[in-house]
Amino acid sequence: MTGFDRSDAVDRLEELVDTVENDRMPVPVREVWAFGDVALGLDPVERLDVYLTKDILMRDDSANEGTDGSDEPDPEARFRESHGIEGVGKSVRADWAAEHPEYLRANAAGHAAPEKCLAAHLIGDEDEPIHLEVCNSPFEDNVTQRLRGAKLRDDYTQLLDPRGVCLWADGVRSDEAFRKLRESELALPTLSSALEMLGMDGDEASAAAKELHAWREEQEGVTVRGDVV
Repeated sequence: MTGFDRSDAVDRLEELVDTVENDRMPVPVREVWAFGDVALGLDPVERLDVYLTKDILMRDDSANEGTDGSDEPDPEARFRESHGIEGVGKSVRADWAAEHPEYLRANAAGHAAPEKCLAAHLIGDEDEPIHLEVCNSPFEDNVTQRLRGAKLRDDYTQLLDPRGVCLWADGVRSDEAFRKLRESELALPTLSSALEMLGMDGDEASAAAKELHAWREEQEGVTVRGDVV
């Protein structure tokens, strides 16, 4: 798939928000943002960029399992045995994993990876041009954090495009944001100008924007990136 017609891109965003609203997620989701091409009003939208703010699962709110004195193994042991994946009930909800084992995904170390589980649940196996960013920090805070990290590492592919719009937060959908997306009403600057507003000088902002654009053009299909602040 090479991209979305603009109306299809906004429809897809609405579907994602519907899923977050109506389905039990592997971890609690607090915010859904759209950024990049779709926020800029481009048509077609080459890649659909979505940002999720999620909670770190400090305590699983699933119904207690395997702790009632029965011989039934606890969720982590059960999924370690059945899927070879650690951390169910610690990094992702046990009841979610039990209901959606087909969406359970692990990182390279074999532990349940919330960002990959979210991508599997929200997007599935469709080869759509969607990039998903997942973090425990709100979008606007993480823009600043990622800018700082990118400058320290001299790696501008780590930047988070600051030109975003909040679609859903703490259970409330922004119908106005969706209307503005559909009608291409958002007035947003170029990426280099947006980076200058965050404190970069002109030359650095231009170089950073060029590097980030080049990185995005190399991406294909569904991509997901998760970080913890």
